[in-house]
Amino acid sequence: MQALPDGVAERIEALLDGKRRLLGIAGAPGSGKSTLAALIAETYGPEVMVVPMDGFHLANVELARLGRAARKGAPDTFDAGGFVALLERLRHETGETVYAPLFRRDIEEPIANAIPVSPQARLIVTEGNYLLFGGIWAGVRKALDACWFMSANEVERDAWLLDRHIAFGRTPEAARAWIDTTDAPNARLIDETRSKADWVAHW
Repeated sequence: MQALPDGVAERIEALLDGKRRLLGIAGAPGSGKSTLAALIAETYGPEVMVVPMDGFHLANVELARLGRAARKGAPDTFDAGGFVALLERLRHETGETVYAPLFRRDIEEPIANAIPVSPQARLIVTEGNYLLFGGIWAGVRKALDACWFMSANEVERDAWLLDRHIAFGRTPEAARAWIDTTDAPNARLIDETRSKADWVAHW
């Protein structure tokens, strides 16, 4: 098993204090948020559940209706209000299973009720780009007990994104164009929220 980054274990142990806690991991596309969340869950077992923000992508048909399909992944291409409502349910409805959506990259669509969060889960880890944003996203930070920012080397992040886009069907040219026109501008916006995090994690 891959080792947790320095400082993570101590902070996770502090959150596992008996009550259900919600931890957010924010960061730019390709920074390793989902990798860290999965590693935490693998390390601590069923008491940790991962509920990604990406499950709240708007469906492709709705993005097309709104004229936002070419900007999929931008802040206004998610159901931020629905995400906040789920986080509140996860905090308060601890005696029953709560179902969360999952984003499937192979079909580029969210799937409803795909992640069952059981009562035994003591730590819910959610990861996503916009956890520290204001406006319609402000309720996310309020719902979290802690929120970290995942920092990554920009060159390595760019290379990883390129590989991911190609792996899911884009040509190298289309992948490069998507990174330059969508991922990179979003990353700059996300990086401006770094100072709002409780802690900055590094691989």
